[in-house]
Amino acid sequence: MSTLFSYQPDKSDFRALARCISLVENAAEGYETFLRQLPSSSLQNIIGITGPPGAGKSTLTDALIGELTASGNSVAVLCIDPSSPFHLGALLGDRIRMSSWYSHPNVYIRSLASRGSMGGLHPRIIEVTEVLKAAGFDWIIIETVGVGQSEIEIAGLADITTVVLVPESGDEIQTMKAGLMEIADVFVVNKSDRPGADAFVSNLRLMLAPAFSEKEREIPIVKTNAASKEGVSALKDILIHMEHQVNKDRKAALMAEKAYQLIRNKRMEDLDKNDLKDSILRETGAFNLFQFIQKWV
Repeated sequence: MSTLFSYQPDKSDFRALARCISLVENAAEGYETFLRQLPSSSLQNIIGITGPPGAGKSTLTDALIGELTASGNSVAVLCIDPSSPFHLGALLGDRIRMSSWYSHPNVYIRSLASRGSMGGLHPRIIEVTEVLKAAGFDWIIIETVGVGQSEIEIAGLADITTVVLVPESGDEIQTMKAGLMEIADVFVVNKSDRPGADAFVSNLRLMLAPAFSEKEREIPIVKTNAASKEGVSALKDILIHMEHQVNKDRKAALMAEKAYQLIRNKRMEDLDKNDLKDSILRETGAFNLFQFIQKWV
């Protein structure tokens, strides 16, 4: 154990990197010491890919990997899978759509279960991401579960948040506007070969027009068809340009959000859902949730 935690992550040693991530993911003894010893990184290379289910996030991620590696970049991908609320295991497992990259020397792919996290991410996604940053990957892509407005947690983790929509998302825009729609650094309208794609893009621009006037720049909207790779090269160029555009205030806000989440998790680590369930089962008669939680707050 001590030998492993003296190891410095390296993108060329996938086996050791996988072991380190597993031990961090499972909060093995000594993992906090290991994290404190990680070298600092100033890279602004974390791409968050989010959006409603069925938007084609996995297919888009697969196509984006191809564009980035074609330019000689190394890429790490974290796929957050939904998990069972009972045993917390992943329901989907590794992504079949990305199977062609599993043996590529410049691509590391890891699936993580959300383990019931309401934000659509893994409870230790920040820690795992920092391990990948220390390993020296040029780009890190995080693909989320796709759970709706609660998925805005990705905005506190990614340097560049990419929201993926499809032409049929028109009826969902107003419900997403208060959350998911406001976190985007770039919008991707995927499956743009479908009818109504151009009209959807026009309506999206009109809806976002008031927000554009309040921001330093207009949020790009990119049409893609990930299945045929159409438009993915243009998306890659925008992401590379945006990598150098992250301002200091936004970066500080991102780091503050990460620090807040880590501190919150630390204060909550003595709570266990199974213990709560057992305590609830021992309750007799009428049950008052607010009286119950006073034991822990």
